Amino acid sequence: MPRAPVCFAAAVLLLSSAAAHAARVDKVDIVGLDEEMTENVRVSLALYESVGRDISGRRMAYLLREAENQTRKALEPFGYYSPTIDVQRNREGETFTVRVTVDPGQPVRVRNSDIAIIGEGGQDRYLARDIARFVPSEGAVFSHPDYETSRNRLSRRLTERGYFDADFVSRRVEVTRADFAADIDLVWNSGARYNMGPTTFEQTPERIINDDLLERLVYWEEGSYYHQGRIDRLRASLGRLDYFADIDIEPMVEEANANREVPVKVKLTPAKRSIYTSGVSYGTDSGAGIRLGVERRYVNMRGHKALAQIDYAQRRKTATLQYRIPAFAWFDGWYTASLQMADEQTDYIDSRRVELVGSRNGQYNEFLNLVASFHVLRERWAYAPEEDPTNPPVNGDEFDGALYRYATFAYPSLRAEYIDVDDRLFPTAGIGGSVMLRGGLEGVGSDASFSQIHARASWFKGLGERSRLIVRGELGHTFTDTLVAMPPSLRFYAGGDRSIRGYDWREVGPRIPARDGRRAYALGAKNVVTASVEFERYFTETLGAAVFVDSGDAFDGSSPEWRTGVGIGARYRSPVGPLKLDIGRGLDNPDSSFTIGLSIGAEF
Repeated sequence: MPRAPVCFAAAVLLLSSAAAHAARVDKVDIVGLDEEMTENVRVSLALYESVGRDISGRRMAYLLREAENQTRKALEPFGYYSPTIDVQRNREGETFTVRVTVDPGQPVRVRNSDIAIIGEGGQDRYLARDIARFVPSEGAVFSHPDYETSRNRLSRRLTERGYFDADFVSRRVEVTRADFAADIDLVWNSGARYNMGPTTFEQTPERIINDDLLERLVYWEEGSYYHQGRIDRLRASLGRLDYFADIDIEPMVEEANANREVPVKVKLTPAKRSIYTSGVSYGTDSGAGIRLGVERRYVNMRGHKALAQIDYAQRRKTATLQYRIPAFAWFDGWYTASLQMADEQTDYIDSRRVELVGSRNGQYNEFLNLVASFHVLRERWAYAPEEDPTNPPVNGDEFDGALYRYATFAYPSLRAEYIDVDDRLFPTAGIGGSVMLRGGLEGVGSDASFSQIHARASWFKGLGERSRLIVRGELGHTFTDTLVAMPPSLRFYAGGDRSIRGYDWREVGPRIPARDGRRAYALGAKNVVTASVEFERYFTETLGAAVFVDSGDAFDGSSPEWRTGVGIGARYRSPVGPLKLDIGRGLDNPDSSFTIGLSIGAEF
């Protein structure tokens, strides 16, 4: 047999054997890039799909050749068009380790940026501000995501402001690799601006509220310029009424008339009319109890609301009746009349209270809600007298011989609630709080002259994707010379889940001394100050843990005696807000070694 054919056959056999022989890719390392670019290269490399798998030598050679091109393409969105890429493989037995070393090189920067809107929109000062904020700007690295986000935002803004016929005249980006330069040419023709047309309401499957009530929420005049913000404000106002389960607002652009007036169709689905609530409760001071309530979302076609609620425990009982009427003058809100009756019978206090409140609240803007109210309070209370061995209670009545006090107070109150956070259920940025002022005059409906200020604030700061820092504070002061005449419901207290964790509810402040192994009872104080710092870390999307330090005091003198509690907690992000389980320990002679607190609900 001739020698050449024999050699050729042997070579073919050898190559076929090598191609068939499989090797395993053990790891792919990317070196030289920041985290974001590294991740984009990682998801772009076909090599990563082979990690942990056996592949042929031929397939490996192909993947290594493609790795350089795929890496280069993955860096272009970040403005790097001329990287230096070195792909090396290291074989150890039957496994490969691949190392992709990248020097991104000099980035491409924006050399010229011609961004404009022609037509009516060219005179719109708000669109001009959006153009001025366009990124990347001249001299900046040409980032594809930033460019696309800015371009899409401007297109969306044109639609939001009623330029429904807007379209691109020019949409081009030219990259000159040799000059490391990008030239942006982006021009819209806005066309004419549309106006607000008639607004119609459709309630289906049945009509529950008079249309004239809903029409008061339409803040614009027919024929005024179109703006999506007006539609959003109407949706928010309808949502706050809580009459409807579904709110669908659709601008009918295709039905605009010759004057370019866009009809607005509002389709509403009624919510369940009555809401029934029930539950059980237990408190160390109050004992076991039940809670029952019913709320009528709409009593009549005029949109009135009613609420009845009872909390009946062994030693503490409250009953509440409330009636609300929608109010649209000045600010969206409600006129509210409520009557609450409370009865508390514990080892240390016998208290009964009836309070009638009339109020008007209004949404001043997106962040600020204002409440003005007038209160008429009648309260009777007595603290259990000191034990006298020579004069024991009759039939075990702790209050035999107690001196009852009576108080009547009629006073106005003003409250401002401010919330500016990124998410009301689980805020990670922003601030929220409230300030309350109230006061009365002796001889003018009140048994004593007094004025009070009470402020609360919470600040939230996200730390990474799964952690947040929460700082809270509270400050209250009573201006009066007759604190003894102030009923317990108008005094300040500290301690408990929403105050100083590690101490029981109302444990901190002036108290009746403990006796017979029982806990002392809080009298209430003239002033209150509390502060809290809490750090939360979530290990999954829903489960996390917290550590906290709380401190403060309720006091009558000029300076507080700070009581500090520390603790840990478990967190669960539920659909209705965080579920919190906290275990706290007071550092300054608390009644209990530890306290356990459980709460659920939105921060605001």
